[in-house]
Amino acid sequence: MNIRRHIFAVATAAMLSTGAYAADIKLGVSGPFTGGSSSMGVSMRDGVRLAAKEINAAGGINGNKIVLVERDDEAKNERGVQIAQELINNEKVVATLGYINTGVALASQRFYQDAKIPVMNNVATGSVLTKQFPNAAENYVFRNAAADNIQAPMIAKEAVEKRGLKKVAIWLTLRTMANWVVRT
Repeated sequence: MNIRRHIFAVATAAMLSTGAYAADIKLGVSGPFTGGSSSMGVSMRDGVRLAAKEINAAGGINGNKIVLVERDDEAKNERGVQIAQELINNEKVVATLGYINTGVALASQRFYQDAKIPVMNNVATGSVLTKQFPNAAENYVFRNAAADNIQAPMIAKEAVEKRGLKKVAIWLTLRTMANWVVRT
């Protein structure tokens, strides 16, 4: 499913669940637009912008235009928490798209869960993301990226079986290893 369909689906579901029919549809967009993870954050944000532009050019959703409320979480957990509270309480978004970093998502998405506002993790892949609230009657946390625990086997299978590679190397950065240690 492409990003345009994801945004359309999230916005429509949020609009229907909140009864927001007569106004613009405010969607939060949260990610690292500066700093070390900014290349992924900017790519995600630009994809969301393009999809919203295309949806709006086609008449929006039931005539309602999508308005993006963008915030830079700087890949910092505490900034992500501030942004989540701001988007929910001040901006009154009906859903939020974003999260590049699993740590920021884990620190922030509880506010969406409590407010019963959908949050779509576009890039963050930690397997725990969608299992953070196992006892909740309803879960408002979604992920559309492959989970960590299936990415490596998929890549290895692709390299060995489909491409016929005989020698495979894995490059881990210090940041990747630090994130892995923190999550395990």
